[in-house]
Amino acid sequence: MKPSSEAVSPLRQRMVEDMRMRKLEPKTRTAYLRAVRKLATFLQRSPDTATVEDLRRFQLYLVDQGTSPITLNATITGLKFFFDITLGRGELMARMQTVRVPQKLPVVLSRDEVARLIAAAPNPKSQTALSVAYATGLRVSEVVALKVTDIDSQRMTLRVEQGKGGKDRYAMPSPVLLERLRAWWRLAHAQGKMLPGGWLFPGMNPVEPLTARQLNRAVHIAAQTARIDKRVTMHTLRHSFATHLLEQKVDIRVIQVMLGHKKLETTSIYTHVATEILREVVNPLEAVQPAHSVHPSAP
Repeated sequence: MKPSSEAVSPLRQRMVEDMRMRKLEPKTRTAYLRAVRKLATFLQRSPDTATVEDLRRFQLYLVDQGTSPITLNATITGLKFFFDITLGRGELMARMQTVRVPQKLPVVLSRDEVARLIAAAPNPKSQTALSVAYATGLRVSEVVALKVTDIDSQRMTLRVEQGKGGKDRYAMPSPVLLERLRAWWRLAHAQGKMLPGGWLFPGMNPVEPLTARQLNRAVHIAAQTARIDKRVTMHTLRHSFATHLLEQKVDIRVIQVMLGHKKLETTSIYTHVATEILREVVNPLEAVQPAHSVHPSAP
């Protein structure tokens, strides 16, 4: 958190304890510590000595360095925790303000591109994992965290434990997906790659799950193999799932629940990329019939 490890140790430890008390996710803890470390590097002294003017200069420095709005806001959020919770001096953040993040439309694949992408995945494990991501709309972190016991073929459900925001929910796999899962289960067991009741998508060591990074690497390979000229990630399959459901006239509130979104506004972005729905809109010019033909005047 600051150049001098002797002085930072108690301060860092207190912040770590504050985050642990509130059960913040590991990724959040790392991001918060990184934000305070950035400030310490900028100040060249302990971050708990920062003044309001120091923090204002720090934000200007980040902007001048070309820091993206998302990273800038994440840094401010981490510093807010440090000064407000760990130091009890939230007033120091008075001049640091989050910035507006430009909204970008998500990349969406066509149904044909999804089929080609899954078929081009490098192995049966990644093929099945990509099928799960598209058929259920799960996040990559939720896909790799699945266990064999999360599948209930009788009720046609897939249990998602402690998804984003620490919430449990159910996904609804289709009969086609369940058949692909059975085929993968049989293959993995025959090859000794899956432990009884273990991870649905185990890593090289069956005791550990496949990582999100490994799965993202697989989807990049699949996109290149399938010659899909779009920036494809695992999250692209989630975007495609939601968009295709919307184009099938599924109620957006149902899609919101399936995605695990807290706010409907988050789900509503897919109305901007559901092209099949947009094509059904009749342009108002089509309904305007001129009263009489207009001819240009003769010279």
